[in-house]
Amino acid sequence: MNDDYPTPIWLKQFFSGWDDPCPLRSSGMDGLLREWSDPTFANIPYSHPMPWVEKAIAESRRGKRVVLLVRADPSTKWWMKLMVAKARFAFFHGRLDFMTDGRRGAFPWPSALVFLPGKEGTEP
Repeated sequence: MNDDYPTPIWLKQFFSGWDDPCPLRSSGMDGLLREWSDPTFANIPYSHPMPWVEKAIAESRRGKRVVLLVRADPSTKWWMKLMVAKARFAFFHGRLDFMTDGRRGAFPWPSALVFLPGKEGTEP
């Protein structure tokens, strides 16, 4: 499975200036090995989200606001971890559009934004 689906431009613009620990794989950067800034937005790999979810929860517990773009799949263990961490979820109606290699397409799955609180009482 190819996880190099760029964040839709309109969504990327909304989170402009936020830390992005999860750029396209081709960048060679591994956001799992570094500390995240506050606030952080990450379009995590849809094929193997668990390590990213665990990292996001850990960073949130350190007081950082984190928003993730994820595959909407509430039947998974990683989704349950997000629920236990008191994440909030926002679902998209329809599939998100992306642009790659000059062609437009749609994410192959439904997507959601996951909001993890930072400091207690701070909304993402």
